[in-house]
Amino acid sequence: MRRLLVPLTALLLVLAGGAPAATAAPPNATLRTYAADTWRSMVAMTNPATGLVADNIHGDLSSPSTYTSPTNIGGYMWSAVVAEKLGIISRPEARARVAKTLATLATLKHHTPSGMYYNWYDPRDGSVVTVWPDDGSRVYPFLSSVDNGWLAAALRVVEGALPELRKPAAAILDKMNFGFYYNPAAATPFGNKGLIAGGFWDAPPPGCSLPRNGVWFTCNHYDITVTEPRIATYLGIGAGQIPPEAYYHTMRTLPDSCDWSWQEMEPLGFTTSYLGVPVFEGSYRYQGITFVPSWGGDMFEALMPDLFVPETRWGPNSWGRNHPATVAAQIAHGLQDAKYGYWGFSPASNPFGGYTAWGVDAMGMDTDGYPSDVQGGKYDAGFDDCRPPGPPAVYGDGVVTPHAAFLALPYAKGPVLSDLAGLKAHFDSYGPGGFYDAIAVRSGTVAKRYLSLDQAMIMGAIGNELHGDVLKKAFVTPDFERRIRPLLAAETFNVPANQPLPQLRGTSS
Repeated sequence: MRRLLVPLTALLLVLAGGAPAATAAPPNATLRTYAADTWRSMVAMTNPATGLVADNIHGDLSSPSTYTSPTNIGGYMWSAVVAEKLGIISRPEARARVAKTLATLATLKHHTPSGMYYNWYDPRDGSVVTVWPDDGSRVYPFLSSVDNGWLAAALRVVEGALPELRKPAAAILDKMNFGFYYNPAAATPFGNKGLIAGGFWDAPPPGCSLPRNGVWFTCNHYDITVTEPRIATYLGIGAGQIPPEAYYHTMRTLPDSCDWSWQEMEPLGFTTSYLGVPVFEGSYRYQGITFVPSWGGDMFEALMPDLFVPETRWGPNSWGRNHPATVAAQIAHGLQDAKYGYWGFSPASNPFGGYTAWGVDAMGMDTDGYPSDVQGGKYDAGFDDCRPPGPPAVYGDGVVTPHAAFLALPYAKGPVLSDLAGLKAHFDSYGPGGFYDAIAVRSGTVAKRYLSLDQAMIMGAIGNELHGDVLKKAFVTPDFERRIRPLLAAETFNVPANQPLPQLRGTSS
C-alpha cells in the first residue's frame, strides 16, 4: 500500500520554503556526474547493430522498448555530441556511434516527396511499426512535423559539431522540406493565415484528416507560440521553405474576449504588428509573475527549442524576458503555491503507471490544463465578468520531472542544483542511468524508468551549461541566423523588462 502522508523530509523542506542546498561537490562536477550517468542510459537503450535508440528502458537498464521515434533518434545523436565534448566518450567513439545512426537513417523507409520520417520504427531492424508492441493495437503510420523537427535539429548539430560526418547528415537533412507541412489557408482566431499542420498520413486514416498534396494531414494546426513545434517553424523559415511572417502567425495568447473565456485566465496585453501581421501581445500573471503562457504550462513546451536556438540572446525583449519568468513561475508553483518542496513539471512517466502530461495548470492556456499532481489539482482564476473564478486549488501528490529542472539551468543554476540535490537525497530517485523519469514527492513513489527523450534533454542542457552552448553553436549557421534572428529581435512580449524574480536567486558558478 502506497503511503499518502508527506514524508518528514519533504515536510521540513516545505516549511523551510525549498529544497536543501546543493551537494558538497563543486556544481560543475556534480553536473558532469549527472551527464555521465545519463549517458549510460542512452547507451543501454541503443541497439548496436542499427544505432537506433529505444524510446524507454527499465530503471535497471534492462529490457529496452521495441519502438523509437525521429525525436528519440535525434536526441541520441545530440547526446553523443555532448558526451564527447564533456569527455565522457572519445571522439572516435562519438563519430562511430553517430555514423552508425546516420547509415541506418539513410536506409529507413520514409516519405520521399517531403523527406520526412515516420513516427515509430523498431530499433532492432528499422522497420516501420504498424502494430503497437504494448497492446497489439494497429498503428497507422504517421509523419509528425515536430518529431521530424527534432531529428532535423540533431542533424544540424551533427553537421556543426562533427564536420567529418557533415556529408551523410546533409544527405538526409537537405531532403527534409518543412514547407510540406505549411498550410497557407490555416487561420487563427485573429485571422492570421499560414500555420504548420501537426503531421500527415500517407494513407487515409480513421477519423478527421484533410487531403492535400497527395497525403492526409491532421485537422489540427500548431497555432500557439510558446510550444515545442516552433522548432519546425524555425527550421522551415531558416531553410527558406516557410515564409518568415509565419513566425508571427501563431498566438501569444488566445483573444481577450468572452468568446474565449474558457481559457485559463483573461490575458492582458496590446495589439501591434510585425511584417504587416497583426499580433496580440497577451500575457498571463500567476504568483505575481507575468509571462506568455504555453498551451499546457510545462517546461518542455517553453524551453526545449531554447536548447538549439539562442532565443534569449536574439530576442532580448521577447524570449529574453519570458524564459526567466517561466522558470520563476514553475519554481513559485512548486515551492510557494502547491508547497511540494520541489519543482520542475513537464510531460513524463506517471509514477503510478503510464505516461502523463504534467505541467502547471495556471501557466497553460488550456483550462483543463496539465496538472502538477496525481489528483489533478485545478486552478481557476476566472475571466473578468465572463467567468467567475473557481474555488482555491487544492494540490495533492505532486509529480516532479527532473528533466524539467535541467532545462532551467541557464536561468536558475543554483535553484536547479538545489532542487535536484534534494530529489536525489530524499527519494529513491537516482539509478544507474541518472535520475529516474518522475517522482511523486508526497507519497515518495518513483517512476523507475528512463525515457530517451527526457534523458536527451538532460544531456543537452548540461552540455550547453558546461561547454559554452555547444548545441546552439553547432546548430546555428550564418544563413539560419540571418533569417531567424531579426524575427525574434523585432518583438516585445507583454512581459516587464525588469520584473522581480527572486525565485531565480541561488548559488551558481
